[in-house]
Amino acid sequence: MKYFLLLSLPLFILDQATKLWVLKRFPEYPSPDYIEVIPGFFNLVRVHNTGMAWGLLNGNPYSNYIFGVIGIAALTGIGILWKKGAFPDKLTKFSSALLVAGILGNFTDRILPGRGYVVDFLDFQPPLYGKLFPSSGGHFPSFNVADSCICIAAALLILSAFRKPKEEPAPAKS
Repeated sequence: MKYFLLLSLPLFILDQATKLWVLKRFPEYPSPDYIEVIPGFFNLVRVHNTGMAWGLLNGNPYSNYIFGVIGIAALTGIGILWKKGAFPDKLTKFSSALLVAGILGNFTDRILPGRGYVVDFLDFQPPLYGKLFPSSGGHFPSFNVADSCICIAAALLILSAFRKPKEEPAPAKS
């Protein structure tokens, strides 16, 4: 439980606070405005996404329902697996807490009254990206804190699948 209180909750709050700031800073959508943080590489923008990564299913009238159900199922699955001890070490517990933060962050966006979309705002222009994907205009798809949590968690869970977990010491009996 400490992972959820000390990691998931603060990251969820950070995700929602940054999205709220973006909505207030860029009141118009689509916003003609952006903040150039690192010229030619990193901007803050306002993007709406009802779909998933790379805008897949964006604009589909059922996407919020589909991804809402997927989010609830994922959270339920993580809870069940947690109780069954499927996250035996610190790395997998850390990863699952990141997943919970990310899923809750984007799920909250989808169900908030007057919203119904995920707010993305981190806009990167990696070198050569525009050459690899010319239709992108050189911009990697915008994302947010919750998306970052989900991607990092997925990478860590994949990494953990290739290593033998260390046994955590059993609590001392008094």
